[in-house]
Amino acid sequence: MTTTSTLIQTTGSVLPLLRVLFTVAGFGALFMLFKPLLSGIVRALVLLVNPRLTKHELAARRQMRDALLVQEMIDASHGPSHAAELRAMSSRS
Repeated sequence: MTTTSTLIQTTGSVLPLLRVLFTVAGFGALFMLFKPLLSGIVRALVLLVNPRLTKHELAARRQMRDALLVQEMIDASHGPSHAAELRAMSSRS
């Protein structure tokens, strides 16, 4: 009688642990199965919040950044000859 009661008590304490283990394994399997779908949804949400810039907008930003950089270099130059040289370099591009 004591061995069967011990076996029932041990089985009773192991079953909830096995249930949690199988539940976690099931959710892990579902996540691995739907991972491409979930990553696509996340990418779509990111693009919804922060859309990509067009090629024209990127080119305009690049030109503005280059013009500001040349202007800073002209302001920091040590004379009119350097400024003229920098202006000539910027007009080529």
